[in-house]
Amino acid sequence: MSALHAKPSQSAPDDAAEAAAAVAVAAPDASPQRHTLVEDVQGLVLASLVGALGMSILATGGLLVGGIAGVSLLVHYATGWNFGLLFVLINLPFYWIAVRRMGWEFTLKTFLAVGVTGFVADAIPRWAPFESMHPAFSAIFGGALVGMGILSFIRHRASLGGVGIVVVWLQRSRGWSAGKLQMGFDTVLMLVALAIVPPVQVLYSALGVLVLNLVLLFNHRPGRYMGA
Repeated sequence: MSALHAKPSQSAPDDAAEAAAAVAVAAPDASPQRHTLVEDVQGLVLASLVGALGMSILATGGLLVGGIAGVSLLVHYATGWNFGLLFVLINLPFYWIAVRRMGWEFTLKTFLAVGVTGFVADAIPRWAPFESMHPAFSAIFGGALVGMGILSFIRHRASLGGVGIVVVWLQRSRGWSAGKLQMGFDTVLMLVALAIVPPVQVLYSALGVLVLNLVLLFNHRPGRYMGA
């Protein structure tokens, strides 16, 4: 029998099946997979520790941070009141928004995250005091650490409260960039801070806020991270 009239080879279907299997191995199911309780606990604890360390570094340099944490630091500098307590109290009105728009799970995680972060940030100067720190170092490293902490909170369905609650809600409901929204609020905060904090400290604070928001801007885009 000539080659033109030979029966079709069975290798083509076999090759297609092997190719499909290879693709499945190389690109596993992209559907979101919920974090387990253990994953959430370790993620939120680490986020609290990292965020609190970043805030402590910023405070050591006399600098601010973005969001409600920045508002709390600003009031702390102006009045001398305890930062951790201010951080918890100023966040209280935002939990109503969290319950209505984000659900009880997100709200409870955020409430615990705010409390733990505030407590650890207050405790660090007693447990591991920094004698001195250049404000540029404080701005860059403190801003980056707080940004990484916020990023981890978001990925485990939590936040550092306040503006973070509104930012996460708007990103999930409307697809708006969390980094850009946060940066807009923080710009206004820096302008207000000029009335209380020396201008040079505000400039270094703005650098820290920029670093923080760049961390969010480059690492938290809609559809980029598939965890739930």
